[in-house]
Amino acid sequence: MSPKILLIEDEPSMRLGVSHTLSNAGYEMDAHENATSGLKSLRSNPFDLIITDLRLPDINGMDVLTMAKELQPDVGVIIITAHPQVDSAVSAIKQGAYDYISKPFSNDELLMVVSRFFRFKELKQENVRLKKTIQDKSMLDKFICESPAMKKVMDLVAAIADTDVPVRIHGESGTGKELVTNALFSLSARKNKPFLKINCAAIPENLMESELFGHERGAFTGAVQAQKGKFEVANGGTIFFDEIGDLPLSLQPKLLRVLEDQSVIRIGSANPIHVDVRMIFATGKDLKKMIADGTFREDLFYRINVVPVTLPPLRERSEDIPALISYFQSQYEHKYKKPEIKIPTHVYRCLLKYDYPGNVRELRNIVERAVLLSTGENIHEEALPAAIRESTCKALKAMEEEKLPLEEGIKTYEKQRIVKALVETNGRKIKAAEQLGISRKVLWKKMKDLDIDQTDYGC
Repeated sequence: MSPKILLIEDEPSMRLGVSHTLSNAGYEMDAHENATSGLKSLRSNPFDLIITDLRLPDINGMDVLTMAKELQPDVGVIIITAHPQVDSAVSAIKQGAYDYISKPFSNDELLMVVSRFFRFKELKQENVRLKKTIQDKSMLDKFICESPAMKKVMDLVAAIADTDVPVRIHGESGTGKELVTNALFSLSARKNKPFLKINCAAIPENLMESELFGHERGAFTGAVQAQKGKFEVANGGTIFFDEIGDLPLSLQPKLLRVLEDQSVIRIGSANPIHVDVRMIFATGKDLKKMIADGTFREDLFYRINVVPVTLPPLRERSEDIPALISYFQSQYEHKYKKPEIKIPTHVYRCLLKYDYPGNVRELRNIVERAVLLSTGENIHEEALPAAIRESTCKALKAMEEEKLPLEEGIKTYEKQRIVKALVETNGRKIKAAEQLGISRKVLWKKMKDLDIDQTDYGC
């Protein structure tokens, strides 16, 4: 679509000439002989640029500039005049005009100024777009999304973030429910408004109602003054209910009323207070089972389940594990001021094959521990938790050794024993030889034959 330009010029020949020149250059023109007519058109149609004479028969160009910016704040304005004055030019620029040109001017001068404005407008829009993209990317990049399962989740998050629809996030512990909540808030139109997080499992039942809905003075013993609840405090913003399955059954109908009516009633009052709050809910519990057990209301479930977001456990998104390891390793190398650390192949395979019942949180803690305990260039198997060493690592070794020919299996076993001894003796070969029951000379020869170097034992 061609850029639209509104021209306000009382001199017929100038009006015709400017219109002709800019129309031939591909711009869509709307020309008027006075400000009243031009501003009427501006009220009804969007324009990219206004070109107005400074002296008009009804309203001067400076007033046109002011009124145009009120009607369409993003519109550009170029002022032209046969009586240029420095003060007028400075005043016009200060009030928001893009440029100020003097009559007479050539067609090339006019085209140059107009073309420069549209380049400026394009750069400004690109800057806004890039800022938005960077903001969105910086938030969504906190998620490692190599797997189709997580890409699907992130597409859904991006689609619903800038709406007010209630969202229920479901997933096992450690899958990133709070991270998804933060993304939903940060990418929403409410991002500059209050954002409250409520852990339903952490607030005692006898305090929960007052916390959420507030109370009036004298409503109960100890209520010495009126107090706003979380809904009033968060008005205009967002509330995240973590562990919504732990919300007391007695308060569930009151939460349902807020969802349906957008109003709360303080304890000790009969007057509803309107609130505008977007609500996000998270739980690791099976709410449908709770409904069957009578501990969660079915009507509330369907009200909070408008858009369900289910986070897959890490064992179902194994494609993300290498990227997560790399991300956490880099993070903790920086945190603990460690040089770049290598992960030997057998250790890396253990990390890839482990089931991670604690999901991403467990993987993060494992990598942090391994980086922190590393003493050389490598992360040693001994730096992994016993759960991985005793299950995954042993199973992988057994599988590998069973498939090897006898001679190669013996070499593999010897190499593992020697590397283990070197690690346990911090690379002191005399001590390692003693532990293995061989001479230092034999140890040297075996290390050479088995291609064992410092990268294997990291000392």
